[in-house]
Amino acid sequence: MYKIFFSLFFKRLDPEQAHHLAFRWIRLAARVPVLRTFLAAALAPRHKELRTEALGLRMHGPFGLAAGFDKNAVGIDGMAMLGFDHVEIGTVTGEPQPGNPKQRLFRLVEDRALINRMGFNNDGSLRVAARLASRTPVFRTVVGVNIGKTKAVPEEEAVADYVKSAERLAPYADYLVVNVSSPNTPGLRDLQATEALRPLLSAVREAADRTASARRVPLLVKIAPDLADEDVDAVADLAVELGLDGIIATNTTIAREGLGLKSGPALVKETGGLSGAPLKERSLEVLRRLYARVGDRITLVGVGGVENAEDAWQRILAGATLVQGYSAFIYEGPFYARAIHKGLAARLRTSPYATLADAVGADVRKTA
Repeated sequence: MYKIFFSLFFKRLDPEQAHHLAFRWIRLAARVPVLRTFLAAALAPRHKELRTEALGLRMHGPFGLAAGFDKNAVGIDGMAMLGFDHVEIGTVTGEPQPGNPKQRLFRLVEDRALINRMGFNNDGSLRVAARLASRTPVFRTVVGVNIGKTKAVPEEEAVADYVKSAERLAPYADYLVVNVSSPNTPGLRDLQATEALRPLLSAVREAADRTASARRVPLLVKIAPDLADEDVDAVADLAVELGLDGIIATNTTIAREGLGLKSGPALVKETGGLSGAPLKERSLEVLRRLYARVGDRITLVGVGGVENAEDAWQRILAGATLVQGYSAFIYEGPFYARAIHKGLAARLRTSPYATLADAVGADVRKTA
């Protein structure tokens, strides 16, 4: 039903316009008590066998919404209503910014992919923090906060910019993510180099501890799929050295070659980060490499090309305790999370693993 609606309606709209319209409907539905209860019952049924503990947090399941959909923390309950076990808001920057000029979001329908060069358009950490502080949750869900660098801030002042966001947002975050992997902010990916990443993560850790002193806020870093294998290893080693809580693998890719893209050359040539199905293989490779390096010492989050339950299951077997989706949600619609939960529960029942935690990294351990 949704696929017909998508073809007849959403596909005809500008992608960013369609996003705002659909998100508005989701938020409105979440404000109506009877309607949201009905929708949550239909779209977010719970499976006891999928209950997950990660980052010191208890979740209904392992599947969450990746950063980028709810940039400003305006629709957390709506996304929980649709069945996402955790919702990662952002990316939020130290200062408000409009992002890059439009058009900046493109659908590659034949490839079930997106290209975006949004440029961290958001309300800024001060306003987002105020919104989180005043929030009265309707549905219990874990809220992650993804922070990035303000575009106008020079690279030598990047640490201070991240610290500003961490100080403001850590008190309201169930976990905090340092995003150094978006391709749409000039110079941002340079911060993935360990010599730049070490002081950045250390400073954010100190800021989070200072401003959320009553508890330890888990800290993760989100990396790009375009890192060379040796750089993936270097980030993994640094994460262990610094006592980081997790790594999110992966962000969007700037690659176009070798992905088997079917969409027309005009679309494929658009600059920005590509997400969705074509990213599936590389994000899984990076995840496997990370798990082989760090094992169970830190939590891994698998994201990139997760279209269905089989994709989510493969991420878990490759080492992910948590899995996230975004692009496939655009193509699959409101039953996306429900289908993944149902499929994961079925796979777990027919697997040799007693719990989901037992399955984490199982494929990598077999080949070790």
